Amino acid sequence: MNENVRLGYACVNMTLTNRPKKAGGRVTTSRTARKATWYPDRNYQLIGERALLNATDLLHYLQWNIEHNITLFRIGSELFPWHDHYELNQLPQIQEITDRLFEAGEYARKHGMRLTTHPGPFHVLGSPRQEVAERSIIGLERHSEMFDLMGYTPSFENKINIHIGGAYGGDFEGTAARWIKNWHRLSDNLKSRLVLENDDKDSMWSVKMLYDYIYKEIGVPITFDYHHHTFHPDELTEEEALRLAATTWPDNVRQCCHYSESRAREYKDDKIRKQAHSDYIRDEIRTYGLDLDIVVEAKAKELAVLEHKNLYKQKNRPIMAAQNIIY
Repeated sequence: MNENVRLGYACVNMTLTNRPKKAGGRVTTSRTARKATWYPDRNYQLIGERALLNATDLLHYLQWNIEHNITLFRIGSELFPWHDHYELNQLPQIQEITDRLFEAGEYARKHGMRLTTHPGPFHVLGSPRQEVAERSIIGLERHSEMFDLMGYTPSFENKINIHIGGAYGGDFEGTAARWIKNWHRLSDNLKSRLVLENDDKDSMWSVKMLYDYIYKEIGVPITFDYHHHTFHPDELTEEEALRLAATTWPDNVRQCCHYSESRAREYKDDKIRKQAHSDYIRDEIRTYGLDLDIVVEAKAKELAVLEHKNLYKQKNRPIMAAQNIIY
């Protein structure tokens, strides 16, 4: 693997989330609340308390990453619980939350850490149902506002990664037209961060399709997912698809990809869905000489990254073996 490739992980730090009380206790950015406990009475105090704790722990995640030479991290979407049900400034603690998020952003910038996010599959701008598209726009704007609060200038550096979300009877042209129409309704800040990822089904969106239907029309960059490509190559080799996606990224922003392996292969169990992500990654990642940022989507999170670094001895960064981590 190219020594200039940077590996990161997504959302949850297993080491900190599972840390026992005697070692400092659990650290997480995923605190939430059941809708029934806050929504009927609009208890924004409760939601704000959870968001403030999440924002505070985000800095702890980033500090751990830097201590372990990981400078690429995907922030989880749960930082603001139920964020599509209110305006952020309705939270009583919004100033404290803003202060914590800006502190985290400053820390990441100081240490050269790239932060991204990946909203869930219900963010579907191309849906034929208008109410779904409307809710999707709200949710995506909240993710963009989070990066605003962290002090980031809008850029694909802090990519907000989503999927098209469907083909709706194979009508790719109509779906793309709806997606693009709703894309034009987004804030400029969000447009400057939103990217698209290829799918893991041959009935959905390949890299080539995203390029032809979306990128050629409005210039949205494509996140190449190695694992997904194996299920829908669309007559492109892995290298061809990776390089095609590379052409969609601005010159001043490093191409970002996703990597995982099949859980069915990992456990040699044909009953497991082949698209399911493995716990760890065993193969050397093929980068074809490109300088890449790669978010590892293995279930073991940071442990998978540390093990893979150790396995292939990335010469440009110190290595720490996963088995030496203390829970």
